[in-house]
Amino acid sequence: MAALLEASYATVGRADARILLRHALQRDAAWLIAHAGDTVVATCVEEFRALIVRRAAGEPVAYLTGTREFYGRSFNVTPAVLIPRPETELLVELALARLPAGATRRVLDLGAGSGCVGVTVAAERPQTQVTLVDTCTGALDVARANAAQWAAVNTTVLQSNWYAELGDARYDVIVANPPYVADGDVHLQQGDLRFEPRTALAAGADGLRDLRQIIAQAPGHLYRGGWLLLEHGYDQAAACAQLLAAAGLKDIMTVPDLAGIPRVSGGRST
Repeated sequence: MAALLEASYATVGRADARILLRHALQRDAAWLIAHAGDTVVATCVEEFRALIVRRAAGEPVAYLTGTREFYGRSFNVTPAVLIPRPETELLVELALARLPAGATRRVLDLGAGSGCVGVTVAAERPQTQVTLVDTCTGALDVARANAAQWAAVNTTVLQSNWYAELGDARYDVIVANPPYVADGDVHLQQGDLRFEPRTALAAGADGLRDLRQIIAQAPGHLYRGGWLLLEHGYDQAAACAQLLAAAGLKDIMTVPDLAGIPRVSGGRST
C-alpha cells in the first residue's frame, strides 16, 4: 500500500492521494496508517488509479468521493451542487448566533444547493424549522438526502426560484449563498470551478443579479426584527450594504472570514 501511495504523490499530491485511496478501500485515515504495509487487492488498485487519473485531469476530490465535510458533518455532493467550502461556515455561525438554543424559530435557506447551510442550522437548532429552496432538481435531490441524514424532522425541501413558491411565508432568519461571480470572471475557468455548476456560480455582468433580487424581496418574507444574511464576493460588501439599506433593512453589517476577506453581509427587518 505504501508503494502505491508513494507513486501517486507526484501526480496529485499527498493529501489528495490518501483521501482517494481511503475512498477506494472504504477505510478511514487511522486504518490507512495501521495497515500501510498491506497489499491492496487488484480491484481496489484499479479503482484508485482511475481516481488518480481523473483527479490529475482536474476533477474535484469531493465529486470523486461524493462527500465533503462541513461544520463537522459529512455531506453528500454531486456535480449538481457547489462543493461546500470552509469559509461558508461563517454564514452558519452568524445564523446560529441569531437563533436561541431551544427556541422555536423559522429559517429559510435560499439557493440551498447541497443543503449544507440550512441542514447544519437545522441540526444545530432542532426546534427550528428550516425550509431549503433551490431551482435545480439535481440539487434538490442532494439536499433531501443530506436533510434526511442530519435533520429529517425539522427540514423541508422545496423547488422554488428564490421566493416565488413561498407565498406570504415569513421567517426569523433568511440565509443565502447565491451565485455572485461575474459572468466574465477568469476564475470560472480555473481549479474546481471548471467542474462546478455555472448556474450556481455566475450572476450577470457584475455578479450582483441574484443578490439584488434576494435583498429587494427579503422584507416581505422576514418577521419584524428578522435577519437576512448573505455570502458574497470579496469586493461586493459595499454594494450589498447599499442594497440592504435601499431595501429598508437596518443594523447593516459585514463580517470577514478567517482570512480577513469580507464574506457575509446582512441586515435586520424593521
